[in-house]
Amino acid sequence: MAGLLDGLEQLGLGSLKSADVLADEEKKDNTPERPAQKKVEIPKVLEKDLVYDKSFTCKVCRKEFTAKVMKTGKSKLLGIDFALRPRYEGIAAEKYDVILCPNCGYAALSRYFDGLIDAQARLIRDNISKNVILTKYVGDTYGFDQALERYKLALANAVVKKCRLSERAFICLKTAWVLRSYQEALEGSGEADADKIKELKSQENEYLRAAYDGFLEARQKEDSPIAGMDSVTLDYLLAELAAYFKDYEVASRMIAGILTMAGANARIKDKARILKDQILEAKKG
Repeated sequence: MAGLLDGLEQLGLGSLKSADVLADEEKKDNTPERPAQKKVEIPKVLEKDLVYDKSFTCKVCRKEFTAKVMKTGKSKLLGIDFALRPRYEGIAAEKYDVILCPNCGYAALSRYFDGLIDAQARLIRDNISKNVILTKYVGDTYGFDQALERYKLALANAVVKKCRLSERAFICLKTAWVLRSYQEALEGSGEADADKIKELKSQENEYLRAAYDGFLEARQKEDSPIAGMDSVTLDYLLAELAAYFKDYEVASRMIAGILTMAGANARIKDKARILKDQILEAKKG
């Protein structure tokens, strides 16, 4: 095979015929190479560094206790996932939103924990505190199984205290977030058990369905804001959940309302348009 410089001899440059045209000439000079700079390693964000123990006073038994909560100012938001689940770097934030009294078993989402009236406290003492057997956990963080147990206790308390439907729906929604994060953690570990993933996915769908049905009814019966969401945000959530469960009529109705609502958040309107296109594609398929 002819060399890249074959024919140079006809030009009086035959001595270059066999030269390596891709040789790095800088490495051939005698200039000493500069020592390679050490690569600066960015420390990995650890979950235990993103939570702290906060003190609470229980509205049922009046005792003080601590619960782990997330350091919101130190946690980096990566984005918003399906069903409005926020994703943070290094932590599944939803694991830390249930406040549980370890003395009497009263549990609630942080936004509802202090909003307990005396009649509800009596119901919890009679139906939760007298019977509950709490699991003892230790560690710097809450594991997923521990977090799920806390959410189930919060839901049980919500039922017993006869709270608003929106609070129960919100607990179900956030439980679904925990289950989704649990699946992702298992898949990311490289040791995912197919049966476990399937089980978690099934549970996630159950809680999403309960959240969907609960928020749909709460929307008809409760005044905005509902579970801290304005009407546009709630309607977008319902549109996503309706599309997920192939309830396209409800999804389309919610999206139409968002797109025609004066003063609606532009970012949510953009997301609604994307969801509208996805629904059209799903219908075609």
